[in-house]
Amino acid sequence: MDTVERIARKANDATRTLGVAFDGCTMPGAERPLFTVEPGTMDLGLGIHGEPGVSSHSMPTAADLATLLVSGVLAETPDVTTGRIAVILNGLGRTKYEELFVVWKTVAALLADAGYVVVQPEVGELVTSLDMAGCSLTVMWLDDELERLWCSPADTPAYRKGRITASDSVIRLHAETQADELAVAAADAASVHGGTLVAEALAMIAARMVDVEGELGRIDAVAGDGDHGRGMVKGTTAATGAADAVSRRGGGTQSVLTAAGEAWAAKAGGTSGVLWGAALSAAGRRLGDWSTPGDRDVADALRAGYDALVSLGGAQRGDKTMLDALGPFVESIESAVADGSDWRSAWLASAELAQKAAAETADLRPRIGRARPLAERSVGTPDAGAISLAMCIHAVADLIEEHR
Repeated sequence: MDTVERIARKANDATRTLGVAFDGCTMPGAERPLFTVEPGTMDLGLGIHGEPGVSSHSMPTAADLATLLVSGVLAETPDVTTGRIAVILNGLGRTKYEELFVVWKTVAALLADAGYVVVQPEVGELVTSLDMAGCSLTVMWLDDELERLWCSPADTPAYRKGRITASDSVIRLHAETQADELAVAAADAASVHGGTLVAEALAMIAARMVDVEGELGRIDAVAGDGDHGRGMVKGTTAATGAADAVSRRGGGTQSVLTAAGEAWAAKAGGTSGVLWGAALSAAGRRLGDWSTPGDRDVADALRAGYDALVSLGGAQRGDKTMLDALGPFVESIESAVADGSDWRSAWLASAELAQKAAAETADLRPRIGRARPLAERSVGTPDAGAISLAMCIHAVADLIEEHR
């Protein structure tokens, strides 16, 4: 796995992509596209998940489009000395192959004029964005290792190249261990009860996310790919199932939170799922599987979750992310506990602060992530991740009220 990670990072560093959209894509179940493109124009700099482009241009000829794509990609050439490149001209879901090859004719000529040797180019609809009309040009600058791997045979449901023979390496796949087969650490009765409450809280959060899936998707579609609501539903549903399975087997607070975090990260898809998974796991490590956590323990666990998000995601307060809602909430809990409040009362008192902070992200410009190039479009709309986090906090507050 270390080798796979090293090569993936090297390939990413050596790759540049630029795409254009002639029309937006429609998310499954949606009544209208995530964005529209005015007739006779195209969006430049689209996102592969269906995000709109960063600028609008008049519709060019095929040759002019090829020139735009090649010049844009080569302007970002990495610091390399190789003249050999792997190239993909990719359709986005609703582009005819004949049209792609018309564009490719000029792309190939321009790359040759620039002094490059194109190694086994790919032209076709390989990485699509649902039903989006448009195309993207990808160039990877090759060294000996990357060229050998690029030219190697591949056989997957989505991509095939060459033919794998008996002499090729065989990869043995092992089924992932299911949540209810995981080893559960020993826990005392108090922590087992805590694990049960965590599972109950996650179930309430999951139910809440189902109710607001469409709303979160609409918020995210303004400057993103519109799938935040779907991702939150998938993540919280998976987390709830894993938490319930471990709780029923006598897992304590840490075991339940860890299982939930791993399931959330694995099933949600996207960056937010990984971040939520890291936060839950970090909080679980602070709380442990023994005894009932005290007020200070809960505050420290929330801080550990916040720190995990900062460390993994690289964002800071003010970048228009979930941190802008979580930060004030955690600080409010810490302050209240330090003044002698119990954590439940502190949570209830701080929930509205998280909601207010999430709403105020509408005034911010995104400084990290996919929404950053669409910063102007994002202003006036709150961050979907901050809004969903505030909703999760409120769901836990409702559970606290019920148990009172």
